[in-house]
Amino acid sequence: MSHDLTLAESHAFQLARTLMVPVTLFQSGGEYGVLPSEELDDAEVDIIHEIDPFDFGPAH
Repeated sequence: MSHDLTLAESHAFQLARTLMVPVTLFQSGGEYGVLPSEELDDAEVDIIHEIDPFDFGPAH
């Protein structure tokens, strides 16, 4: 978990590209976290963004 949204977004993008699965960036208790989207059950979190690695162009 991170208090910095920019850092959490960067980690979310890298995780999605590494695992090649959609990941969800969420906020819970004032902190930001990232999980593979299929692992995020009906937890009480505020979803900020879902990142799908296939929505972006090829890695450089």
